Amino acid sequence: MIGNPPRTRRIRRRVDGVLLLDKPPGLSSNAALQRAKRAFDAEKAGHTGTLDPLASGLLPLCFGEATKFAQFLLDATKRYTATVRFGVTTTTGDAEGEILEMRAVALARSDVESVLPDFTGLLAQIPPAYSALKFEGRSHYEYARAGVSVPRLAREIEILELSLLAWNSPDAVLDVVCSKGTYIRVLAEDIGRALGCGAHLAGLRRTATGGFGIADAVTLERLESMSGPDRDAAVLHTATLLRDLPSLPLATSEAVRFRQGGAVQAPGLPDGACAAFAGEDLLGVADVVAGLAQPRRVVATPPASSDGRG
Repeated sequence: MIGNPPRTRRIRRRVDGVLLLDKPPGLSSNAALQRAKRAFDAEKAGHTGTLDPLASGLLPLCFGEATKFAQFLLDATKRYTATVRFGVTTTTGDAEGEILEMRAVALARSDVESVLPDFTGLLAQIPPAYSALKFEGRSHYEYARAGVSVPRLAREIEILELSLLAWNSPDAVLDVVCSKGTYIRVLAEDIGRALGCGAHLAGLRRTATGGFGIADAVTLERLESMSGPDRDAAVLHTATLLRDLPSLPLATSEAVRFRQGGAVQAPGLPDGACAAFAGEDLLGVADVVAGLAQPRRVVATPPASSDGRG
């Protein structure tokens, strides 16, 4: 009896760098990541801040050594275009939830604009019941689906910019620039509550994060249709994640010490994080204290056959 032929094992390769992906709506961030990872046959990859399936837009993906520095994008300020629908509240605060209540909407553009300043600046925001935040080892959304109420503590967030881009009752399109940890659906609900008619988040698109913009992003469909060389060329160097940090150029002997985890001199650099380089090669990130740089994360030397970008 002839059995099935053995499956061909897919060969993974090392790819290093950052891909700016334009995630489509209806797809989870992890599903988008896995499709991109397969397109590159990459060994290792991770995303930098989840976008809900409802949302679309900029989702930077870190490959290989760039995953060591993903935190710099996780902590970055983000910009969104949010569509808020007034008069309808839902269980989840967005369009994926069940309708809780419907009210008549008698708002003018000026009414919406009048409350926006109240939602700008430092705010105490209570996370939604349907979120991935943990309570006693389980996600909040697990409790919510089971009909169990658990404590949700307010967290400090910051709305740096908030403006009305378009008004077509009952929908308002807002431009939002905010700190990490901000829930835009909670912002939509709070604005609706302030205007007395309720609201939910009907649509969301991330347009910028950490200095990267949606104009430079590639869609999954485009990525999967590219040739191998064009696909690799779309990956930005890992150092782009650290471009806002002070640079520490190191001579050959210092670079060797740095790669081995040894502290090096950092004359003239302020205390805090810096990016260390040997020529144009990124060595890693160090913490500077009183002119001495102690390596925090070090980039592994790529193999000579690597097709990825550093």
